[in-house]
Amino acid sequence: MVGVSAPAQPAMQPPAVDPDVVIDLDSVTVRRGTTDLVRDVSWRVELDERWVVLGPNGAGKTTLLNLASARLHPTRGAVHVLGERLGRVDVHELRTRIGLASAALAGRIPPDETVRDVVVTASYAVLGRWRESYDRVDVARAGALLEQLGMAALADRRYGTLSEGERKRTQIARALMTDPELLLLDEPAAGLDLGGREDLVRRLAELAQDPDAPALVLVTHHVEEIPPGFTHALLLREGGVVAAGLLHETLTAENLSKTFGLPLTLDVADGRYTARSA
Repeated sequence: MVGVSAPAQPAMQPPAVDPDVVIDLDSVTVRRGTTDLVRDVSWRVELDERWVVLGPNGAGKTTLLNLASARLHPTRGAVHVLGERLGRVDVHELRTRIGLASAALAGRIPPDETVRDVVVTASYAVLGRWRESYDRVDVARAGALLEQLGMAALADRRYGTLSEGERKRTQIARALMTDPELLLLDEPAAGLDLGGREDLVRRLAELAQDPDAPALVLVTHHVEEIPPGFTHALLLREGGVVAAGLLHETLTAENLSKTFGLPLTLDVADGRYTARSA
């Protein structure tokens, strides 16, 4: 008797990746020892969105940013960044598509490096210029970014001589150097005086309103640091999501009070927020 082969089954195809989704966390938990740094977090960021991640110290904000920058893998759940799943992609290649400004990265910048070189060395993903050479187009782009962020006149200064606000603007210029598809800013206004903060917020508002700018995520724990032009908010407390969605719907006195664990009032004027104890 001649055997009859079963009809071939079509190969399973991976689900299509939405090109407009730049960050996709699905029920993600990061555990260290017996502590969950973030717990069962689901979050999606699309290409034209500008997100603020808000919460008190220890809420999991930096952990979330480390996942989004492909510098940390989840204990449970799935993380897709720029269409690539962590654990199934060369993270070194993926990181070249992500701009990151953080305190950890800033601490590694050589203080005797010129401001121009701090920015241009991002082309090779290095900190500290050695013997590598850069094309004119790279040097020109570094100059244009420094101009955009009000640092052109200080391009030849040593990084270690800059004020804190000037350093923050240099770090953002560096994060933009490779024309990233995703820009992540971890508490960029931390340590700034009032003038420095307001100058930085104004420049970030201009960036947020630029249609050619990459998807943008800003981490902070002060509502006063949210620039106009940001579209969405994610509120975290003790590693979990309190609320997420459109900024004007999510950032409410009720949600802010839950996030920080005390009664708060919230005011908004000209696109800027202020909060105080109720």
